[in-house]
Amino acid sequence: MNRQSCTLYGSADVAARGKQSIDFIDSLHGLLHDTFIMPSSETDNRRRSSRVFTRIPVKVRGVNTDGEKFRESCQTIVVNSHGGLLYLNQDVELGSQVLLINPVSEEEQECRVVYLGDTSDKGTRIGVEFLSPAPHFWGVEFTTIEVRGRPSPSASH
Repeated sequence: MNRQSCTLYGSADVAARGKQSIDFIDSLHGLLHDTFIMPSSETDNRRRSSRVFTRIPVKVRGVNTDGEKFRESCQTIVVNSHGGLLYLNQDVELGSQVLLINPVSEEEQECRVVYLGDTSDKGTRIGVEFLSPAPHFWGVEFTTIEVRGRPSPSASH
């Protein structure tokens, strides 16, 4: 499988937060399984929380590239406590804001589009980042990853 690299939203913003490019997220293994927790690796050093490959139904509201409001039901590809990657049939701009709605809990979460990926028959892969912390939005427990130079939330001071 061909692996590519991509850069998250705003290279100056990324550099200021100490983030680097991430690996192309779709993995054949992850997509073949309904839920798959990524094993620990060197890429974990760049992440704030673990990733879980899972298909979670979600509703998205926003404004498309034509300036028209939309509502769409879709599903996730991978989630973490700071956002996720999902398929969307609407065209949106990088940096635009969308509202995610968890249909099970009816919780709403404002997000920023931080990644635009490949398009397939399922839609365009978009990465979203929560604008405010929402570790329980997906209904999944995530492990905290300690990043060098940044203490984990459980570390005592």
